Amino acid sequence: MTNTSVTTIRSESRLAIASSVPEVWAYICDVGRWPQWAPTVDECWVHGGGPLAPGARVEQRAKLIFGATRYRAQHVTVVEAPRSLAFAGTMGTSAARWGMHFAPVDGGQTEAEMWVEVDLSNIMRALPSRALNARIQRVMDVEMAAIKAAVESPAPSRAQTPTVQSRQNSIRSRSTP
Repeated sequence: MTNTSVTTIRSESRLAIASSVPEVWAYICDVGRWPQWAPTVDECWVHGGGPLAPGARVEQRAKLIFGATRYRAQHVTVVEAPRSLAFAGTMGTSAARWGMHFAPVDGGQTEAEMWVEVDLSNIMRALPSRALNARIQRVMDVEMAAIKAAVESPAPSRAQTPTVQSRQNSIRSRSTP
């Protein structure tokens, strides 16, 4: 008989951002900017160029060691503007989900929460769950600090900010003979 039980780990990271919920929401929803705050993302876009919406697919070039990258995708599962986003995909060989919640706090600030859940299965069950959870927590804390720094800093010019539209133009120019 096979053991089919699944162990789920969950990590959460919270912080206050000195900006309004709509401003934080706009930054997070611009997936072309995800490489600015997500250390494992080299490039990011919504398949077909549409907005983040339930059922949409967010595609990425993920960073690997020695400068290599690989393709990965996540499906958008929740969009409750401007309060909540959630995604589903994989982490290694395991199903994973992640999301963010935003709430206004005094002084025009935003309380931002990021959470990640991983259902450890297959070979990933061999990993010590406490060590994996600690690794996920460290990455989330780095991401949250980068989001805070980016949203609180003066806005960069549009020329310096990759967008979904620039990604679409890049794809078109590569596919045009």
